[in-house]
Amino acid sequence: LEAVKLVEFDLKQALTRLMRHLFGEDLEIRWVDCYFPFTHPSFEMEVRFQGDWLEVLGCGVMEQELVCSAGAGNKMGWAFGLGLERLAMVLFGIPDIRLFWSEDERFLKQFRLSDIYQPVTFQPLSKYPPLFNDISFWLPAEGYTENDFYDLVRNIGGDLVEKVTLVDEFTHPKTHNQTTLGSNFTVGRVCQALQTHYLFLPSSIHKHFHKPQNDPRDFP
Repeated sequence: LEAVKLVEFDLKQALTRLMRHLFGEDLEIRWVDCYFPFTHPSFEMEVRFQGDWLEVLGCGVMEQELVCSAGAGNKMGWAFGLGLERLAMVLFGIPDIRLFWSEDERFLKQFRLSDIYQPVTFQPLSKYPPLFNDISFWLPAEGYTENDFYDLVRNIGGDLVEKVTLVDEFTHPKTHNQTTLGSNFTVGRVCQALQTHYLFLPSSIHKHFHKPQNDPRDFP
């Protein structure tokens, strides 16, 4: 019995260190007695997540009969199984385990990273359909870079602008110094109350680039 208690203590200490290494020393942890067929005693570890307790793993001291059948009858051991999705829920702030079976591109692209150590915080998905907007404008005669446009879209639309695509570029054949760009951008799924606001995004962006100048149509 004393040996079982020592193995149980080692088990809980090791797994507690693992969880706090992943999620920080302030992580709240509790142990719940449970039943597994191949361990005794058996436990589940729960961690505090978004105000509730979330089970993240099951573990226990291995049944001695199994250890003996493996030819290690003079030893004792412990076993555990991690719920990888549940660990990811805590690590990335994902509220619903069902999202891991989602094929929604808005979810998947949040985790396509060149550096696996880059911190990621899950951005919630809206139930509302996306908005698509097109915009075209004459470029200023000088001082324009492509990043100017992207920065402007980001400043006006914020994180809800999910994608910007250049779909057309036209230089007037008679003036050769006046160019217009046509772009399409996708506004993230916003609620009905915000849709009207984001429908005005093209005009807001256009005002920043529009300056009085000769209309190319005026040239012969």
